[in-house]
Amino acid sequence: MAEVRFQQVSKTYPPRRGSAPVEVLRSLDLAIEDGEFLVLVGPSGCGKSTLLRLLAGLEAPSSGEVYVGDRCVTRLRPAQRDVAMVFQSYALYPHLSVADNIGFGLRRQRRRTPLQQLGDGLHRASRKLPEPLRLPSGREVRIEQRIAEVADTLELSHLLDRLPKELSGGQKQRVALGRAIARQPAVFLMDEPLSNLDAKLRTGTRAQIVELQRRLGTTTVYVTHDQVEAMTMGHRIAVLNRGALQQLGTPLELYQWPSNLFVAQFIGSPPMNLLPVISVGGGQLQLGSHRFLLEGPMAEALAQWQARSPAGATSELTGGLRAEHLRLAPATNRNLPAEVSHCEALGNEQLLTCRLLEGDHLVQLRAEPDQALVPGQTVHLEVESSGWRLFDAAGEAIPRPEPQVLKGPEPVLPHLG
Repeated sequence: MAEVRFQQVSKTYPPRRGSAPVEVLRSLDLAIEDGEFLVLVGPSGCGKSTLLRLLAGLEAPSSGEVYVGDRCVTRLRPAQRDVAMVFQSYALYPHLSVADNIGFGLRRQRRRTPLQQLGDGLHRASRKLPEPLRLPSGREVRIEQRIAEVADTLELSHLLDRLPKELSGGQKQRVALGRAIARQPAVFLMDEPLSNLDAKLRTGTRAQIVELQRRLGTTTVYVTHDQVEAMTMGHRIAVLNRGALQQLGTPLELYQWPSNLFVAQFIGSPPMNLLPVISVGGGQLQLGSHRFLLEGPMAEALAQWQARSPAGATSELTGGLRAEHLRLAPATNRNLPAEVSHCEALGNEQLLTCRLLEGDHLVQLRAEPDQALVPGQTVHLEVESSGWRLFDAAGEAIPRPEPQVLKGPEPVLPHLG
């Protein structure tokens, strides 16, 4: 196991057909802790897979350094980096059995003389012969034991003699995982390994990967575009956009306290509702003709932000509300009138898309599944006062106040001797 560090890593591809150079990563700093499961998310072209390929050694950075543990691996060959990669397409060898695919990396970890290669080959060729006729090879016996252990862990023992074409998508994915973990690398790299599976199989395999990583404790970097995978699998999530790190934190931190408008819109399904608001002092926000009193940490954060703002600075902000911070409510002066635009029945709840009658803004909220609602119906929405998240004119979040740690009095130690 080992930590991973990217220090001021940039990657620029040369121009093609007269176009400008393509800058994929821009001076990126990122530290992944030993034994951590880190998920990389971001839109297509943001640099997720490129970052993984730089760590694997399949690409060379234009500038910066990559560390695995205490070693700088920037200029090392892929085989010297002690990392294993699981590709989106599985990349299994079609002419090799499941057992030989799992053991492929093990058989190429060390150089062998032609005589050793001949002995290993004769051992494999005589495996099915009676015991007295088998040609022994200690190295091959150890590899076969390791293959059996990995196959048992991934429930592949009954498939070891099959070829990849005889496997289902989920079985191929497990073989690709087995080939990676058989080598016991310091770091696992996974590039959207579940994207080719159907929804039901993806759910089961997702849980299996999380349990496997927890049991092995191997540092894992996982690239995905799936919101559910990102929120349920990773210890932390790194959000990339245009080659820059937007935010790094736990799934709950990114969901509840996004650092900017991009993260607010990218993390969460449905995305955060964004509305133009004005800070009117006294811990209040104004949306159209309605005023809302802030409560909780955001009220203190707004007061601190206003105290730091220069005199005469604009008080226009962007207010963010998650779907669960809006509720259907009776018609009162403080609630927002809206028209139902669309209803999505999800079984345990309804996801409503409503258009505010004042300002013509679209918002999404959750409702009970048994509420009878139809498009065109007028409803009223209550805003949870502690649910507001605020962003300035540059799109950066107004940060929440740092929690104060209350320290008690120092303990009085008895005088000895």
